[in-house]
Amino acid sequence: MVYDIISLPVTILFIVGGLGLFYYAIKLNDSHPKEHNFSNSILTLTLWITAGLLYPLFFSTNNPSLSLFLVLSVFFICIFTPSLIILILYYQYQFVVKKNPNMKVKRNFNTFLKHFDKEPEETNTSRSQKLKTEMHRKALHLFPAGVIIFIWIFGVYIWDNLWNAGVALGITGREFSRFLILTVGYSGILVFGALDYIRLSFIFENHNLFHLIPDNVLNLLSKTMKRKDNFEFIRPTVLILSFVPIFFFPFGVFAAAILIATIGDGAASIFGLRFGKIYFPKSSEKTIIGYFAGFFTSFMVSIIPLMLFESILETTEILIIAGGGALMFFVIDISNLKIDDNILNPILCALIMGFLYFQL
Repeated sequence: MVYDIISLPVTILFIVGGLGLFYYAIKLNDSHPKEHNFSNSILTLTLWITAGLLYPLFFSTNNPSLSLFLVLSVFFICIFTPSLIILILYYQYQFVVKKNPNMKVKRNFNTFLKHFDKEPEETNTSRSQKLKTEMHRKALHLFPAGVIIFIWIFGVYIWDNLWNAGVALGITGREFSRFLILTVGYSGILVFGALDYIRLSFIFENHNLFHLIPDNVLNLLSKTMKRKDNFEFIRPTVLILSFVPIFFFPFGVFAAAILIATIGDGAASIFGLRFGKIYFPKSSEKTIIGYFAGFFTSFMVSIIPLMLFESILETTEILIIAGGGALMFFVIDISNLKIDDNILNPILCALIMGFLYFQL
């Protein structure tokens, strides 16, 4: 029970954060019903609350040495990260906006939105611009997946196996890796969540804080967002939140699922835009080549983590599990549902691969 008590601040913080964003979703749906997808917002808020409720379970263990790491994790998530966010916002207000009154005009939501209203005249130019934006988007999505896998490799194979550091601290490399991934992941969610609070504050006429977003962040957003994304919760937040419920799976399955959700999805979008000619359905922006590129890439990227992190599996079992994940991705992709695939891809692909893992 001690772990539950220590973890309580994280649970409360994420539940309160999710409920606050629920209010934002209602306001967005009232003011911009055509641009805002209320169903996706509800799913995102559910993931916020789920992440808070699940956090204590990740540290439920009989190893008393983990208590110190849990305290450190809670400190970074609930104290260090919020303090850093507040410090950045204070700096922007006190030393940037206050000293330059024109900044409120320059960093205005309507001014920022004009960037997305400039449609290229030529079709080829428009397609090239979409491809460039999509590459930036998928690169940003790949970043958290890359960080997670790097941390796991460092903690298990270098920190523990090579340096043998876990003996002195009384924890295994897997426990250390989970501590780092959870701390970095939950802190990252808070950073992106704070960005959503500030970015979407344009819906409040008297409490608009959009001008507090630093220029470099706005430049990054302009390269990685589509126009409709300005009225939604930012995609990296949704993606990382969707990783939380599947973190209980064996790491090879978890890693395969997050790579499908990032690299597989990226391949489908980029190859479809670059080489696709035949659209299916015709009313969508998805192409036949994009579907097959996504399936093949998802299959290949699933094999690698299963081979690296699940040595107990036979080659045939790895191929079956990878095939199941790739097939699920293909079904989600071709279904063309209105639900955000950043939610569906990692969760459903992990479920089917996890089922096959335990059955085989």
